[in-house]
Amino acid sequence: MPQLNPSPWFFIMLTSWLTLTLIIQPKLLSFLTTNPPSSKSPTTTTPTPWTWPWT
Repeated sequence: MPQLNPSPWFFIMLTSWLTLTLIIQPKLLSFLTTNPPSSKSPTTTTPTPWTWPWT
């Protein structure tokens, strides 16, 4: 059964993951900045009830 033979696709999968983790991911992470933790407390809003026109 050729589906169980890992030789054709395992090397492709391995090289694609190595390329992603070693080359592409550090380049992408250098552009993204993480949000620093803030000391503000979360604000809670009270919702106003909706006035339905038919009631």
